[in-house]
Amino acid sequence: MTDQAAGPTPPQGRALPPYLHAMAAELTDERVAGADEDVHFTEHVATEVITALTIPGDLVLDPFAGFGTTLAVAHRLGRRALGVELLPERVAAIHERAPDATVIEGDARGLHQLLSAADTGPVALCLTSPPYMTANAHPHNPLTAYQTLGAHYNTYLGDLTNIAGSIHDLLRPGGHLVLNVANIRHQGHTTTLAWDVARVVSRAIPFVAETVICWDTLPHDLTGDYLLTFRRDG
Repeated sequence: MTDQAAGPTPPQGRALPPYLHAMAAELTDERVAGADEDVHFTEHVATEVITALTIPGDLVLDPFAGFGTTLAVAHRLGRRALGVELLPERVAAIHERAPDATVIEGDARGLHQLLSAADTGPVALCLTSPPYMTANAHPHNPLTAYQTLGAHYNTYLGDLTNIAGSIHDLLRPGGHLVLNVANIRHQGHTTTLAWDVARVVSRAIPFVAETVICWDTLPHDLTGDYLLTFRRDG
């Protein structure tokens, strides 16, 4: 008998494969006007995640909606798409790319104020790629779209943990958070961003597994690219 609170189980099961392949040419072809080289989340990756962890009609959330890849793919696959994006010009771009998605202009650090489960309904999947920060030579705050100074790596990780806590409250029991995060080599120093994010976010939502994204050519400055999967208990 189906658990109505948790929702029906996707026929593909509730797990991602240990490896996914990605093509640099695909990334170049999909990059929208105004997107820089640091945007490296492809529609193929989004399709694999959404297909594996949701079914048509489920609600998919992206709190760092960017240029709308998650939202566009979710709608194309028959899911309901909900996003939060800080920059108004990107909100406008998402409306053009995914006109049937719901997009809220706002700061993901205030996610608990922007969204509530009572208003949105339970989220089946949160799929996002947060803006990256290196532990060295990075004065701008990525969570303000790199528009303010005074950034600190540990503060950034703490903010991501708090955002994950808000996502936890929006997820249905058994719902998933999937973060696309990479380790980065910058000015001779490697930031183990993926491992650091996995460690801190697991304080808010239990960590399940990692998926290695295998690029034919790794995007600029990345030493390894990953999908980190977390699942709300229930």
